[in-house]
Amino acid sequence: MFVVHIVASFFSKLQEDPTKKVDRFLYAMRLHDDQLSDISARFQAEMKKGLSAESNAAATLKMLPTHVRSTPDGSEKGEFLALDLGGSRFKVLQVKVGEAMGINKGGVEMVEKTYAVPKELHLGRGTELFDHVAESLKDFLHEKNISLEKKHPLAFTFSFPCEQSSLNQGLLLNWTKNFRAGGLQGKDVVQALRGAIDRIGGMDVEVLAMVNDTVATMMTCGFDDQQCEVGLIIGTGTNACYMEELRHIDLVEGDEGRMCVNTELGAFGDDGGLKDYITEFDRDLDAASNNPGKQILEKMVGGMYLGELVRLVVLKMAKLGLLFKGHVSNALRTKGTVTTEHVAAMEEYKNGLNNTRDLLTDLDLIPTFDDCVAVQHVSTIVSFRSSNLVSAGLAAILTRIKQNRNLRTLRITVGVDGTVYKMHPQYPNRLHKVVRRLLPECHVRFVLSDSGSSKGAALVSAVAQRLASRRRQVDGMLSLFRLSQEQLRLVKTRMRTGLEAGLKSKGSSAVKMLPSFVYRTPDGTEHGKYLALHLGETNFRASLVKFKGLQHNSRLYNKIYTIPLEMKQGSGEELFDYIAQCVGDFLDYMGMKKARLPAGFTFSFPCEHTAVDKGTLMSWNKGFKATDCEGHDVVSMLREAIRRRNEFDLDVAAVVNDTVATMMSCAYEDPRCEIGLIVGTGCNVCYMEELKNIEKNEQKTGERGEGTPEGEEEKQDDGGREREGTEGHAGILKMCINTEWGGLGDDGSLDDIITPYDSEVDQNSLNPAKQRFEKLTSGMYLGEVVRQVLLDLTRRGLLFRGQVSEALKTPGIFRSNYLSQIESDRLALLQVRTILQQLGLGSSCNDSIIVKEVCGAVSRRAAQLCGAGMAAVVDKIRENRGLDHLNITVGVDGTLYKLHPHFSKIMHQTVIELAPQCNVNFLLSEDGSGKGAALITAVGCRLRQELNSK
Repeated sequence: MFVVHIVASFFSKLQEDPTKKVDRFLYAMRLHDDQLSDISARFQAEMKKGLSAESNAAATLKMLPTHVRSTPDGSEKGEFLALDLGGSRFKVLQVKVGEAMGINKGGVEMVEKTYAVPKELHLGRGTELFDHVAESLKDFLHEKNISLEKKHPLAFTFSFPCEQSSLNQGLLLNWTKNFRAGGLQGKDVVQALRGAIDRIGGMDVEVLAMVNDTVATMMTCGFDDQQCEVGLIIGTGTNACYMEELRHIDLVEGDEGRMCVNTELGAFGDDGGLKDYITEFDRDLDAASNNPGKQILEKMVGGMYLGELVRLVVLKMAKLGLLFKGHVSNALRTKGTVTTEHVAAMEEYKNGLNNTRDLLTDLDLIPTFDDCVAVQHVSTIVSFRSSNLVSAGLAAILTRIKQNRNLRTLRITVGVDGTVYKMHPQYPNRLHKVVRRLLPECHVRFVLSDSGSSKGAALVSAVAQRLASRRRQVDGMLSLFRLSQEQLRLVKTRMRTGLEAGLKSKGSSAVKMLPSFVYRTPDGTEHGKYLALHLGETNFRASLVKFKGLQHNSRLYNKIYTIPLEMKQGSGEELFDYIAQCVGDFLDYMGMKKARLPAGFTFSFPCEHTAVDKGTLMSWNKGFKATDCEGHDVVSMLREAIRRRNEFDLDVAAVVNDTVATMMSCAYEDPRCEIGLIVGTGCNVCYMEELKNIEKNEQKTGERGEGTPEGEEEKQDDGGREREGTEGHAGILKMCINTEWGGLGDDGSLDDIITPYDSEVDQNSLNPAKQRFEKLTSGMYLGEVVRQVLLDLTRRGLLFRGQVSEALKTPGIFRSNYLSQIESDRLALLQVRTILQQLGLGSSCNDSIIVKEVCGAVSRRAAQLCGAGMAAVVDKIRENRGLDHLNITVGVDGTLYKLHPHFSKIMHQTVIELAPQCNVNFLLSEDGSGKGAALITAVGCRLRQELNSK
């Protein structure tokens, strides 16, 4: 009695202001922004815990994967049945999603009927509950004259926590909302529904999807607003879902794209995480509930509990003499006499106080005006706390989405449903204001769901059907790029046939097999200074290389010059004058303009050699079209340009292909290196072939011999430039052959694997019907192949919402380096979308996945084809030497090989599979074109000295 007296005395001073009296009494329920930010941070930590496989079991937020991978895009269509079970009533619906009606066009029509769920079924056997659902479904089909013969796809909204391993399977974790039907916990509820449908009979129904009501709400709102990626329910219970990055969801395999996660928000605090925010009234309510210690947050915010919280507060204040002069009626003592509907009514703007008085009168109380004001304020504080707590949880979700996508600002829509949100007059505005105050950098739009849980389930099924249909079509298109082992073996055989044919003196071959007149690889004794010149696809590079003999090391100085487009496609004289100008600038830069250095010229275009320093350009590629060059000796053209400049003199001792230079560079590091491979802008291979197999070389030697003065055959300089001089040397048994394998298929031998996209790229190239193998494997063309595929996918409505942008129509816009970036394992889909946006291609998450798959299919095929070609080369070398097993090293260069995250691994694996008797090591070249050309010159000088000493 003494305590009651003290409390009554204390509050008697505040009788003139009943709201202050309540504020003081319920101070623990009044949460300020710092507290809400703290709760939000705790919520974020619990989300992360729930997403991790290691900590999920201990997490209160279970973060359940729903296997819903996309929100609607407006193109969904079809007819579906829908069941919505989540409370004392459930709905059966027929939902029609109209073709071409989509976004903002109201393309969903519904016919529905509501059925009661008797209370005895809430607590009875699970089979009886689902039999009732199935009977109601059959009744609906009869009543609406829906055919029982036709197979009907069905979507099932089941508003209880489930663990899903697929879209149409879900194990019930636990009942909520006063349901306790036996025999279902831990069981697949979809299977239970199917069993009931089979027992009732007379229906042909396929359950396509089971979703939570929160997910269904998000999907419904997403049909009208594609920025809707969060669903929120504030009704009898409370929950939220959102689109999480798949790479963060440990419980699901895969890391591409997004998946909707059902947070089961209501369980937050079950581990004591909210204990410093829980009041005595929350504890009393929890103790008297059907599930003590569970769904703590839901009991603080959900519509099932708000009225009861108000009743407990009012009861306590009355007992303390703070209300109704201490009078407590039996009705006030009775659980459930104050409902959330009462709470909403008490907070109506105009009639709130009248509604409060009516409620208190119905509870057999005689309230004064101040009592009514105080009880109304109690209701306000309880409901305000509810919206504050939901705001904190929602702020955590939005913060995570923003951080996942690495955004400074987030523009997003939240789809909302639930009786509290809909019916409470103040709740939505309070929620919106607090969320925006906690997250000022986020632009959040709230959309009220229309028949969310029912329509949304049908939309989940419609989206699933759309994605499955798109998946089939995309897979069908990409299957054109998938090569079987049998096809790869055929490519290997055709490459081998091309290699053999190209070596012969008679007949034509798409694989040119050009002699390089390079007879040896380095032995480490090379020494001196050499100039290396390299004309490549985009640049000209001048280098000074110093070799230090048996120390087996070198130093290199270089300078790079860009080749202007007008030089590439102007006259040959202008191009070589520009090269001579660059060489002069480099010699001036190095202070060596007066020195006459031996020089090697790496010329990365197909040439027919008659000596190591004579190479006739056969045809330009890689975007070059300079006139009066094809059919001319490129060394002579360079020498003439140097003479015209009349500033310096060079001994151009060798002209080599970049592939040969790469082999020589790597052979300096590894004596087993007898193959060179370039996979960059272009694609080519060279290797050391047995001289006895090079029939075309004998023919060329004979022809050249006719024009050589008698007795001079042995006197030619530049290290083995005369075949006569080298044949007489017992140590000369091999020559490096520049295969120019990019021409494989020019004779139609690859027509069975060439796709329509390859044909389009070929027809629009500078050299139609030429270099067909190169156009399937090299960096210059892969990006354009990808663009052609993306263009076709878009025209078919499978990508970018069917909108063909001007950027996508632009040839060359999709550069091959984008393949390397997009396929990087470290690159999140958000960054893929950023790349596409830079290209003017606005993409969704699913668009980004498809773009990444297209890039992967095109680049994988390229790597496999290179592997098949390499298998043909190494097997030929092995058989040339009569070996059961070959150990050999391949020197490799090229941006595609170096920079693409998967190319090298796929190519290596293909070689292993197709040439199992060869152990092939791949050695990455360091400045192969520069050092390699210098080495060829050095080796040539050494070989010349050896021949002259004989």
